[in-house]
Amino acid sequence: MSSARNPGRVVGFWYLLLVLLGPLRLVYIPNKLFVQGNAAATASNIAAHEWLFRFGMLSDVLCAVVLIFLVLAFYRLFKGVDQQLAVLLVVVGGVMPAVLTLVTVGIDGATLVVARGGGAGGGGGADFLSVFDKPQRDALVLLFLRFNHYQIVAAEILWGFWLFPMGALVYKSGFLPRFIGGWLIINGVAYVVLCVTGILFPDYQDKVFLYSQPALFGELAIMLWLVIKGATPPALQQSTAARPA
Repeated sequence: MSSARNPGRVVGFWYLLLVLLGPLRLVYIPNKLFVQGNAAATASNIAAHEWLFRFGMLSDVLCAVVLIFLVLAFYRLFKGVDQQLAVLLVVVGGVMPAVLTLVTVGIDGATLVVARGGGAGGGGGADFLSVFDKPQRDALVLLFLRFNHYQIVAAEILWGFWLFPMGALVYKSGFLPRFIGGWLIINGVAYVVLCVTGILFPDYQDKVFLYSQPALFGELAIMLWLVIKGATPPALQQSTAARPA
């Protein structure tokens, strides 16, 4: 079925691409390279697996681009339901997180330069790092990674808030299951709770994340529904039916 007749499927495929790109930098690289509380081992791992780290940076850049196209596809799907909510979804769910993601790439670039100790390929020959000894550079690497961690924690508020208009639009649409709309709103609340916990009670963040897993599957539910079944607004259905064969 063409994208003109089923814009929901276009949204689903953009969403699927985002889901496939995201885990490299957010999950795989931290588990592979970062050693909790050990600055020297973490810096050595990053320097030894430079290209893996760079691919993680590239995946973040691609995620930012895909996110913009995803929210624009959502806007096309939902603008007839409630245009104000659809615009809010684009701003909170696309533009702002994409900018934060690109800032994260910049911080990762600085992390890589420090981990390598500058030199060729380190961003213009960072000889100024020679004033730092190895333990100090390792500490800087851990500081940059901690900075990125808290930036991701802060971004969770946006990951949650964009699901509120999305859930409301799904619920009001009439062409998508209402239970998914409610699930998305619960998913948004879970992200907000994770953000607050990560800032105020960081020691409990992993436990809260574990308990919130059922709620966090709301996005997976809407993605799978759109990929498999798609969605077509009633106005588009009527205009398509009115066209001559």
